This record gives sequence, C-alpha cells and structure tokens, in this order.
Amino acid sequence: MESMEQNVGTIDRLVRAGMAVIIILVLVKSGKISLLTAISLVAGGMLLSSATSGVCPLYTQLGICSKKND
Repeated sequence: MESMEQNVGTIDRLVRAGMAVIIILVLVKSGKISLLTAISLVAGGMLLSSATSGVCPLYTQLGICSKKND
C-alpha cells in the first residue's frame, strides 16, 4: 500500500485536534441524538483523523499544503 505524503503542518494539526476534542466532548456531554449531532461527530472524527495522520484528503485534492518543507 502506498503511503500518502503529509500535507498538514504542526499548527494546523494542533488546531484540528483541539477543535475535534471540543466538538466531540460537547456533543457527547449534551446527550442529544439527532442527525446534526451525528454529522457533527463524523466531522469531529475526520478532524481528529487528519490531525493524527497529518494527511488531509481535501488539502490533497485542492493542492494545499500547510506543512513547512524541512
């Protein structure tokens, strides 16, 4: 399997992780079940996934890279 090149920088990853944790905790704590809650949880999971992997599929499609070249 071919690995994807990281395109998410450190600051971007920290912001994504922070936002994901906030979204997930607020929604889980609220205890409400709705379509909007489910969509928001998926969005939080996607943010957390891109923060941990360093790869954002949307950035790849748009040709964006927030990672500084070392």
